[in-house]
Amino acid sequence: MGYTIRRVAVIGAGTMGAAIAAHLANAGFAVDLLDIPPKSLTPEEEAKGLTLDHPEVRNRIVRAGLERAKKAKPAAFFVEDRARLIRIGNTEDHWDRLREADWIIEAVVEDLAVKREVMARIEAVRKPEAIVTTNTSGLPLREIGAGRSPEFLAHFAGTHFFNPPRYLKLVELIPGPATKPEVLDALERLLELRLGKRVVRAKDTPNFIANRIGFLSGAFVGKYTIEQGYTVEEVDALMGPLIGRPKTAHFRLLDLVGLDVAAYVGQHSMAALRHDPFVALVQDSPMNQVMAAMIERGWLGNKAGQGFYKKVETPEGAQYWPLNLQTLEYEPPKKPRWESVGKALKMEDLRERLRFMAAQEDRAGGFVRDVLDFYLAYAAYVAPEVADDIMAVDNAMKWGFNYELGPFETWDALGVAETVARIEARGWPVAEWVKDFLAAGGRTFYQYENGRIVGYYDFRERAYRRLEPHPRVIVLRELKSEGRVLERNPSASLLDLGDGVLCLEFHTKANALDPDIFAMMERALERLDREDWVGMVIGNQGEHFCAGANVFVIGVSAQQGMFEAIDQGVRAMQRLMMTMRYFHKPIVTAPFGMTLGGGAEVAMHGARMVASAETYIGLVEVGVGLIPAGGGCKEMIRRVLTPAMQTENADPLPFLRRIFETIGMAKVATSAEEGRALGFLSEADRIVMNPDFLLHEAKREVLHLAESGYRPPLKAKLYAAGRDLLAALRIGVWQMREARYISEHDAKIGEKLAYVLCGGDHPEPMWVDEEHFLDLEREAFLSLCGEPKTQERIWHFLQTGKILRN
Repeated sequence: MGYTIRRVAVIGAGTMGAAIAAHLANAGFAVDLLDIPPKSLTPEEEAKGLTLDHPEVRNRIVRAGLERAKKAKPAAFFVEDRARLIRIGNTEDHWDRLREADWIIEAVVEDLAVKREVMARIEAVRKPEAIVTTNTSGLPLREIGAGRSPEFLAHFAGTHFFNPPRYLKLVELIPGPATKPEVLDALERLLELRLGKRVVRAKDTPNFIANRIGFLSGAFVGKYTIEQGYTVEEVDALMGPLIGRPKTAHFRLLDLVGLDVAAYVGQHSMAALRHDPFVALVQDSPMNQVMAAMIERGWLGNKAGQGFYKKVETPEGAQYWPLNLQTLEYEPPKKPRWESVGKALKMEDLRERLRFMAAQEDRAGGFVRDVLDFYLAYAAYVAPEVADDIMAVDNAMKWGFNYELGPFETWDALGVAETVARIEARGWPVAEWVKDFLAAGGRTFYQYENGRIVGYYDFRERAYRRLEPHPRVIVLRELKSEGRVLERNPSASLLDLGDGVLCLEFHTKANALDPDIFAMMERALERLDREDWVGMVIGNQGEHFCAGANVFVIGVSAQQGMFEAIDQGVRAMQRLMMTMRYFHKPIVTAPFGMTLGGGAEVAMHGARMVASAETYIGLVEVGVGLIPAGGGCKEMIRRVLTPAMQTENADPLPFLRRIFETIGMAKVATSAEEGRALGFLSEADRIVMNPDFLLHEAKREVLHLAESGYRPPLKAKLYAAGRDLLAALRIGVWQMREARYISEHDAKIGEKLAYVLCGGDHPEPMWVDEEHFLDLEREAFLSLCGEPKTQERIWHFLQTGKILRN
């Protein structure tokens, strides 16, 4: 049968429960969030004369959980307004609300007895066919669901979200002892499409996949660090991007998670993993005593202001001092350097980098080699216990911890036979299936064609299985390996997405716009016009969509007085943006991540925008002393002010102020939904929750528009407010300067921006062509490029990555 999920209930408003409820609200679900009523009054409640029966008191715990989610950093909600979808209550007065829920998520404390009691209460009120899941991070589902009816157990599963749920891809989906396959299928579809998660099906084993491997591997790192005399700084320098892992590396991650949480997980994991032979390799770790001492002192990590690192104010500015693991004193950072690491970091290919580091005989190479070998040995050993295949293990580690490669991809990079030889030499266990694989002549766990994975080794069947690609995932790297590149230059490529759809991909550093990108855009438009293509997607799969224009080129040109070249470059970009907007075939832009300055302008000039939910879009040019000049000001006038002024006697000032503040304060949306609220996205633009599906959905949008008989919009007439509104904005700039909120140069930028947004200082409001605003943008941009203080800002930004307020 089909399962329709409209209302969800979350039981438990702690860190995870409230954050899960927030993300459900992000996805548009109506949510009930419940927690226990308090057993005692606070001094404030006593002072007010309240009792334990008062509604304000009875919902205190759940309300506090929701408020924490509202204030969370990074934000749990796309926009704060989504919190309106959450109805709070307590588990005594509002338990009957569960009768309305189509999906009930238990997220209470990790205590088996408590969870079993909650399940019994849920069974008493849940409607037939309602799905129930537990968010346990490792307790056995067969024990949580013990004693429940067959009908309940048929609809019971585990959905282990990773924290923070909004940002981390992974949800481990764990079947209970009798879960119906169609329930698991329905949950997987919902998690992927509506919540934007990537799902890995795990077995009902202690800690499931990611935490099982991550915990024991992390315990080995801690023990090895102290026994071999490495420092906190050294370990984090070696366990981050160097080996394809996040910048939080090891000790920064512990500070982020919280040492108390990490210790709690460790205690329960060690108790649950007595059967695991690898546990003996990490027992009696001296790191346990270090962490116990830190916890006793309250050094719990980021939430306590100090952990393995402590922020220290120095004459040179704020620094993060690492902890000396022997003395438990904080010391000035030493920034460890190794010649081998310097060479490795110059290698763009991670597999090449890993092979290089594993071959080094210095302290850096020794650490990387030993840590990776333990990690790989353990992942292979537990894989058959925790998962159905190696892909589930690899994906769990990549999606749960943001690793670039999973353990079996790493095995292939380092060489399976070579790694097994090192592991055996150390006396560590090697999985029998890995030995059988090598004995049968196996060399790599994955099969590759042109650098693309096309198959994987099935440890159950002892044979390779063809990889079935996900129907909603387009991987540009794979299209390139198939020969689907039509044209390429150093900064951009034009690819065939199939079904008559082109893709214009940027691939500069941070995907910053430069002349080569504009040249490829010209070629793309020419081919789209003359050849039999139905439309085009502008998208890529880097870390960010586009960080804006190449500021270095602008800075050099301005410093050398090459204003004619700047003028020509700005005119070229404006022309391309207008050609895109009014092109006779649909062009869909697919922004994600940082979409700033010129990147935002590109995104706004398509026929439609299909944006990742995690799109951080903004016109930020004022940060380097400029204003948007690629059509950004014009677009905000078209999107925000002009529609409002279609209403007779409408007041333009609130809308102008809104635009002025958005651009003048360089506001960057913290989500695509906030981008819509700021005016960067229109109501017709789509937001995709799952970033892995973004290009697929953008392509679908192109095909939909083409099949619907797409026609470009009529040329727009925009509202130019003129002199009176310009005076009002200038007064605001003057007041901010007088109050010393902004500098003299900030005020100069603000006045030029106000002039552009008002369409000049003509005496009466009037309707003008878009080119009117484009001309004003360009003139203001050129004028600011000639300002010495703007040039100072540009060079300061290029040298430090920070904004100068001169």
